[in-house]
Parts: sequence; C-alpha cells; structure tokens
Amino acid sequence: MSEAEKVVLKPAISSIEKQLEEMAKKIDEEAGRRLPAYNVILEGLGINDGLAGREALAELLTYTDFVNSSLRGLKRLLGLYKPIKSSRREYWRLYDGRLHRAVTRLAMAYYRAKPTGRQCWELVKQIKQLMVTASGTGISSRQRGGKPHNYTHRGLKAFNRRSIFSGGLLPYNPGVWGS
Repeated sequence: MSEAEKVVLKPAISSIEKQLEEMAKKIDEEAGRRLPAYNVILEGLGINDGLAGREALAELLTYTDFVNSSLRGLKRLLGLYKPIKSSRREYWRLYDGRLHRAVTRLAMAYYRAKPTGRQCWELVKQIKQLMVTASGTGISSRQRGGKPHNYTHRGLKAFNRRSIFSGGLLPYNPGVWGS
C-alpha cells in the first residue's frame, strides 16, 4: 500500500477497532450476568486482563455444553483432532470452525503466545474440569450414568426386545399413573 492509502485508511481502521473493543466489553458484561460459571472459570484460568480471551470464553460457554459432553465429543466439535487427508467431501462438517477459532483465541490469551493443538486441548480439558466442579455435582451426568434412561417421555418403559422377553414390560407404570 502506498503512504496516501495508509493515511486514508488509518482512521477507518482505528474506529473499527474501537467499535470491536466496545462490543467485546458488552459481551463480557453480558456473559458475567447470564452465565453463572463464567466468572468461576475466569478466576480458575487467570484471564482477567485480556478482553479477547474473555470474549472467546463467553463464545465457548454459549455454544458448548462442557458439563454433559464427553471429551471426545468436545474434541470433535472444536476441531482439535489431528488433520487427515480425506477424500470425503463432508469432512469439513466434522467440527465448527467458529468454535475452533474461539478456542485458539482463548489459548492465545491464556498462554500469551501462538498455541499448539495440544495446548488448546489441555485448555479445553481444564475448562471442562472447572465447569464440572462449578456445576455443583462434582461429576458430569455422562460420567454418572453414561447411557440414556430406558423411559419414554410419558414415564413408561421403552418398547424394546429385551424388556418384552424378560417380562419387564408392565401394562402400566404405577409410579406415573398412581397406586
């Protein structure tokens, strides 16, 4: 770029950066109000000075369920697997690029350098641990039960082959329909 273009574009770029900073402050304040674990995780990670890191954490907590998701599911959603060459056209659908960039921004604020994939993964595991302890249960629901319950939305036993042949399917469920 020539010097004339730089002089013309510099005020425009600075005003856009100022608007982005104001929006990041608003996002940070709103996340502190709406997400109860946000402040706990900020204290646990020690990210109090970087506005970009706090904004990235708010984005992650908004779109990701750290408490009820498995680590493998988080790794897949955030795109932290080792990249492979694939002939499948749908390979790009395996992860959300926006969340991958948010994890990278958060790791840059945490490590104060360009992070590696392993550093991003360690940070995600640390956030999951902080979220599980902040949720009050101590362990996630997937770790408690693992599998979904064998009941439908009405409280009746689900209709499957095992319950039919074992004699477990009752004509009514006394817990739901009264005694």
